[in-house]
Formats: sequence, C-alpha cells, structure tokens
Amino acid sequence: MSEQTDCRQSTAVVLPSLNPNGKFKKVVEELIANGFEHIVIINDGSDDDHKHWFDEAAAHEQCTVLTHEVNRGKGRGLKTGFAYVHENLPELKGVITIDGDGQHLTKDIIACGQKMLECGDRVVLGCRDFDQPGIPPRSVAGNKTTSRLFRICYGIKLSDTQTGLRAIPAQYLARFNEISGERFEYETNMLLNMKRLGIGFVEQPIETVYDPDDYSSHYDAVKDSWRIFKVMFKFLLSSAGSTIIDLCVFYLVMKLFGAGLGAYRELVSTAVARVCSSFANFSANNAVVFENRKNYKRALLRYYCLCVPQMLVSAALVTLINHLLSNSIPILATLIKFVIDTCLFFISYHIQREWVFSQKD
Repeated sequence: MSEQTDCRQSTAVVLPSLNPNGKFKKVVEELIANGFEHIVIINDGSDDDHKHWFDEAAAHEQCTVLTHEVNRGKGRGLKTGFAYVHENLPELKGVITIDGDGQHLTKDIIACGQKMLECGDRVVLGCRDFDQPGIPPRSVAGNKTTSRLFRICYGIKLSDTQTGLRAIPAQYLARFNEISGERFEYETNMLLNMKRLGIGFVEQPIETVYDPDDYSSHYDAVKDSWRIFKVMFKFLLSSAGSTIIDLCVFYLVMKLFGAGLGAYRELVSTAVARVCSSFANFSANNAVVFENRKNYKRALLRYYCLCVPQMLVSAALVTLINHLLSNSIPILATLIKFVIDTCLFFISYHIQREWVFSQKD
C-alpha cells in the first residue's frame, strides 16, 4: 500500500465524544498503533471527571482536541471537526467519522477510508448486517423501519441508516457543514441531503459489534421515522392546500362559465384553476418542503415544465371520463378530477424530488 493511497496518512479521523470512558482511550490508542496520523477529537462539553481522557489523547502528536465548553450535540461536534479539517488540513483527501465506544473496528475504519480513496467522489458508509444473531431487537426494528422509509420517501436504498462510520471526501465538507441539525438528527439529515445535493454513496460491509452488558442506543423510533417522513408529509400538506384552491376554482369556472365554453369547458376550467394554485404550490415546495436555497429560476422553470403536462394529462383524463359517462354535473366532474389528481400526486412528488428541486450542480 503506497503512501499516496494510504488513508491513514491522507485522511483525518473525526471523533466527537461526551464523557468518555476507557473504551475511548482504547479506540484512540488503536488508531495510533495502526498508523493514523490525523485524529481530530471533539470534547463536546464533557464534565470535569472525564476531561482527563482528552488530556491523555492530546498528549499524542497525532491527536488534535477541540473543545465545546458546553454540550452542543453530536451533529455540532461533527461540524466542528469538518470545519477544522477543511480550514487547517486542506491537503487531506477526506475524513472518516467514527464513534468512541469501540463499535467500529480499526480494520473496518481502514477499509472505509481506502474505499473512499478508490471511489474518489462518493461517500462511503460502513454498513452492518442486521440479520446476524445477537443484535438488540430495538436496533434491528429501528433500522429496518427507517430503511423502508428512506426507500419510500426518498428513493434511497440503504441497508444501515444508523451507521456512524462514514468516509467523506474533502470536497463535500463545506457543504455538509451547511446541513441542518445539531444533535443525533444531523447524521440522518446528512443521508437525506446527499441525494438532493448530487452526492453519491457506496456501502462497505463492516463487522457488527455490540456489548450486551453496556449497550445503549440513541435511536428513537418515533423521532427518527418522523425526520424521514416529514418531507413527504410537508409535500402532502402543500399539495392539499393547492388542491383545495384548484378544485374550488375548477368548480366555480365549470359552474359559472361551463355552458358557454362547450367542448373546452374541462380544459379551460383546469387551466384557470391550475394558474391560480400552481404558483402558491411552487412557493411552498421551494421554500418549505425541499428547502431549495439556490437555483430558484431553474426550479421555477422545471416546475412549470412538469406542471403544464400534468395539467394537460389531468384535463384529458377528466374530459375522457366525463365523455364516457355522459356527465355534465359539475360536482361529479370535480370528484373525478380529485381521483385523477391523487394518482398524479405520487408521480409529481417523485419528479419534483428527483429533478425540479434537485440541488445537483
């Protein structure tokens, strides 16, 4: 293994910790013994009884200890580490985030770092096998639940959504520091934002390590599931609001002007309704749902490139079904439109998530 391609010299290990114990010391010593030259440790507001562990680590020339005077959370600890590496070690190829409780074996840390160097522009996630015996049921259930939500809500296929072992190329550190979250939710937000930011990832199988006598989990089934589902929920609320506007305007145009519009009544009613509701829907999706902070004009153009065909498809299907049923009752036509637009909702969500509000460069 050449020096140029060895992650132990060309990456930094980032290790946030709060009130560590002897396991923390063992992790640091094993990293040093295995040749890691850059270990960035964040003391996240530990109390006086635990500060000696950081003093002992700081005595090693390979270690840099950064201190939060008060506890600010694991997410902020990671961001502090990322910022330090980005500003002070620009020659490095990336960082490897680990936990200080011994769950990540040194051989797996090296494997993830090496895979990142091989891939170049993709984040490497150290993924555990949750089908192995002996894993706490709470962790198995939590991971499987969040994995399904990742796939349904974001189209992301990920086998381990709770892994703290991640190798991140240096070019993404500044962008990762802009992702929201200060505590454990930051690690979930990081995964959720990678696809939207156009950052690819690969999985690296790692050994599953649990100490049954000293096991604790920061996973909260309700909170973590909500963090994943809330984007789709906000999209649902935004769509519901615009749908109410859309249906009300559609009904009024059909009621007031339908007789005079003849064969074009469904098309005209749909067009007027969509004009009234679309911009409000775009604004809500852009600012609140997908939190698009750049490329406003591009997102607006793409939105209407989607909106116009969607409107035409809706109008065509409503017209066809009304014709087949020989229907001229406005309220029934409105109900037909509601069913059709509900089906189009899921297609629209996927396209808006993947294309309209994508922040890929």
